[in-house]
Amino acid sequence: MAKIRLAIPNKGRIAEPINDLMDKAGIHINMTGSRQLIAKTIDPEIEVLFVRPIDIPEYVAKGVADIGITGLDMVAERRADVACLLDLNFGSAKLVIAVPQESPITSVEKMNGIRIATEFPNICKDYFAERSIDVNIIEVSGACEAAPHLGIADAIADLTSSGTTLEVNKLRIVEEILASTTNVIANKTSLTEKHEKIEEILLAFESVIAAKGQCYLMLNVKREKLEEIKSLIPGLGGPTIMDIAGSDSVALHAVVSTNKVYQLINLLKRAGARDILVLDITRMVR
Repeated sequence: MAKIRLAIPNKGRIAEPINDLMDKAGIHINMTGSRQLIAKTIDPEIEVLFVRPIDIPEYVAKGVADIGITGLDMVAERRADVACLLDLNFGSAKLVIAVPQESPITSVEKMNGIRIATEFPNICKDYFAERSIDVNIIEVSGACEAAPHLGIADAIADLTSSGTTLEVNKLRIVEEILASTTNVIANKTSLTEKHEKIEEILLAFESVIAAKGQCYLMLNVKREKLEEIKSLIPGLGGPTIMDIAGSDSVALHAVVSTNKVYQLINLLKRAGARDILVLDITRMVR
């Protein structure tokens, strides 16, 4: 099977959740130093590249890496010709245009001729060009929230998750340009030539996503109480029922939502369930 190079961020807000995903998926990275740029994994057919998040789309598009994990904002900024394969359901953020609270600007249509500070010049250029709005894009490297207050710009285009940083810096959102989440992307040639291995990696990631918010419930119950117990369990399909040798009880196993377990255990106990166990689920393949 073909060897896969996987590019992941060397730092930033999504680096830690990506490393956690890799571990839960069973693709453990063999690190020998904190400044390591290339690392092997427990799978000899998967090699990891640690690069800047903004560079991942270009690495993947040019075939330096076969697949990568990065935000859709980075893909759009690099204008990368890659295949987006899987939304990992974390790292959500919005690229927004914001102005000082006292600014008279209330819509993007009123932004002709203004200066916009941003780390995403290409996205901004494309956005305003599509609307035939002439703006002056000022590229900055981080902390662009300060630009309007320093007189460098009239507005900013920046990523926000909760909007708190904008509020602290007395900025208000005028428009959302792009919604971004963390995605698995692939080189289009690699997707064809190394399809089997890439699908194997995707299945591992999907199984971690599917298991999120689920737990494995195990209990024993007298047979005459079984129907009542079954009616209480809101699992993924019907629970698994197993006879217990030499007993008038059965074992019941089910996958249930973690946010329902607290009340469910009390209901099950009152209905006659015993030996109740709740286990974490790391991966689940449907």
